[in-house]
Amino acid sequence: MSEPVLLVDDPAPKVRRFTLNRPEKRNALNDALRGALFDALRAGDKDKNVSVMIIRGGGPCFSAGYDLGSANSDVERAISRADGWWSRHVVNNWFEMWDMTTPIIGQVHGYCLAGGTELATACDLVYVAEDAQIGYPPVRLMSPPDMQWQTWMMGLRRGMEALLTGDSMSGTEAVTNGFANRAFPLADLDAAVVAVAERVAKIPPDLLALNKRAAHRAMEAMGIRTGIRATAEIQALGFHQKSSMDYMQSFATKGVTAALSQRDAAFGDYRESGA
Repeated sequence: MSEPVLLVDDPAPKVRRFTLNRPEKRNALNDALRGALFDALRAGDKDKNVSVMIIRGGGPCFSAGYDLGSANSDVERAISRADGWWSRHVVNNWFEMWDMTTPIIGQVHGYCLAGGTELATACDLVYVAEDAQIGYPPVRLMSPPDMQWQTWMMGLRRGMEALLTGDSMSGTEAVTNGFANRAFPLADLDAAVVAVAERVAKIPPDLLALNKRAAHRAMEAMGIRTGIRATAEIQALGFHQKSSMDYMQSFATKGVTAALSQRDAAFGDYRESGA
């Protein structure tokens, strides 16, 4: 039998951990993995014995983003396939994670790209390996982000630079830029995140729910939910641009790997860095 795409364990009392388990695909988010993750998150959020949840990636990285080689559909929340349906439906579920009662921790190492950065952003706390690579390269040839977190998490100048270049930042830079809480050496990351989760779990669950909600309500008062929904609509316009249509067509004519390599070759990074 094949390995499950999501592994679930409880590394400490009141702590539920989910491990994305498609290492051969750099944990690319396809229907099976997204569906399994959200089913597990919903179950954990209802479990009275779970006070905090952790999401991490198995193998060499957290997640390289959405699986561009699979037929992705409306896994999370059903939605009409009118123009822009993709960005609207994935943003719906990133908000669903925010709206869950249970705090969620993102544990990031290796590549955290595109849709992977959206998954991390939807978490309430984010801890990273110092040498992680976090970025949104699809802005180079496809479209703006589905969930445009860059300016909200990093401010106008740093967020604008990320959107105009598609460049990545290290885990250490992610902390400085406001994307992550703290960075640790990769060898220490698992233990450090579980330790944080144990501290969070010391708070009574009813107060945890209010504390989480208070933070999100404050951000919503500043417009974060409206802003992200508005930029999701702009993302949909990206697919109508000639550059994007040509790029998407190259997936069929050249293959996904070759298309991604061509996208990043001029920049000399990601898979073209030689690392």
